[in-house]
Amino acid sequence: MAETRHTKVLIIGSGPAGYTAGVYASRAMLEPILVQGIEPGGQLTTTTEVENWPGDTEVQGPDLMVRMQDHAKAMGCEIIGDIIISLDTTVRPFVARGDSGTTYTADAVILATGARAKWLGLPSEEAYKGFGVSACATCDGFFYRGQEIVVIGGGNTAVEEALFLTNFASKVTLIHRRDNLRAEKILQERLFKNPKIETLWFHALEEVVGEDNPKGVTAVRVKHVDTGAITEIPCKGVFVAIGHAPANELVKDVLELHNGGYVTVKPGSTETSIPGIFAAGDLTDHKYRQAVTSAGMGCMAALDAERFLAGHQG
Repeated sequence: MAETRHTKVLIIGSGPAGYTAGVYASRAMLEPILVQGIEPGGQLTTTTEVENWPGDTEVQGPDLMVRMQDHAKAMGCEIIGDIIISLDTTVRPFVARGDSGTTYTADAVILATGARAKWLGLPSEEAYKGFGVSACATCDGFFYRGQEIVVIGGGNTAVEEALFLTNFASKVTLIHRRDNLRAEKILQERLFKNPKIETLWFHALEEVVGEDNPKGVTAVRVKHVDTGAITEIPCKGVFVAIGHAPANELVKDVLELHNGGYVTVKPGSTETSIPGIFAAGDLTDHKYRQAVTSAGMGCMAALDAERFLAGHQG
């Protein structure tokens, strides 16, 4: 039978923002429930070495998220492996429905649903997803031992993916539509020094070429952004690394958004346009998008929720 659970604070999402909110809300004796969502641990579970988490010179992303989960649980946060499929913000308490059939009611909600990889939207990209086209090098890189692969993009994500893929591939071609990268300088230095990586400037992916028996990628066709000339590059894998889009599906029609879908919060806080709904991490942050800033916002959201609830007792 479908169950209904009530909590003072419902945390939706389980990356650094969600788990940190869980730690702080638990310490405030709010007995929070955290629903992990479609990707428990968030984007860091698809990252290998994390070198910018304070206190750890180097830590594996999945290990860090397990530690955060354990910390939140130890503080008293109830962690549930469910996916919230709808959130009604028009009633009090707020009502969230889980994919499991459970209904969650909450006096305050902290949204920490993060962001997801963007795709180019090409039919050929869609056709070969999971058969040579990927957005996660750490998930799929080992399939390409000794193979030639391409990475599309020019930011931190693309450069990190390209560098990681050199552990497996015989050659990585980074394809970028401009002639300079947006990635951090230290990452660019590593990229340009790596003998396995070749950079192709002023090109965009036009088509993924493959075969169907067995299904797999054989090449990409790329187009010069100025001349329109098409070049075919043989490869077995295509990694699309063009950034992320906020996972705002639950609230895109009810909360104020900015910069293409990020949830707007009041300056210096995590308060959204609806009182009692708070947002933290990559869902609201289009600028920094770091694990440490997400964790900081998770702390802020829990403290903001605590103050909100204190002012609405009775």
